[in-house]
Amino acid sequence: MTTPLNTIKQHNNPLHGITLEAIITYLVDYYGWELLAKEIPINCFSHEPSIKSSLKFLRKTPWARDKVEKLYLTSIKTS
Repeated sequence: MTTPLNTIKQHNNPLHGITLEAIITYLVDYYGWELLAKEIPINCFSHEPSIKSSLKFLRKTPWARDKVEKLYLTSIKTS
């Protein structure tokens, strides 16, 4: 029996099974909106921030989502 290639890739993915909403919620709890906006200077974190607006922006903007995911991975390693 062979294993599907996407299963092998996901096995090594530390973000597998973690939703973007869970990542943002964790970062907001860990840093707060103000510090999060300093770490990643994007408007959805600095101007009237909310989970909903952040999700909307990050789902459309791969470079920003990548930065958020990297910050999340860094912050869980240090906590």
